[in-house]
Amino acid sequence: MTIRIYGSQKEMKADEYRYWQSRPVHERMVAAAELSRAAYAMRDTTLDVRRLQGTPVCLQRPRR
Repeated sequence: MTIRIYGSQKEMKADEYRYWQSRPVHERMVAAAELSRAAYAMRDTTLDVRRLQGTPVCLQRPRR
């Protein structure tokens, strides 16, 4: 575990952005799904929120 002390919130956010950009896409998707699940759980504790099923795919739209 690493503890960092920042001089400003802007500096902290920049470091956080660099960290998430350094992580692979699948890790970022898992983290986003976990955050969504946690947010739904806080909103209504009776919901049984499922994880993403399958692998997200990026589709290229044809140019017009």
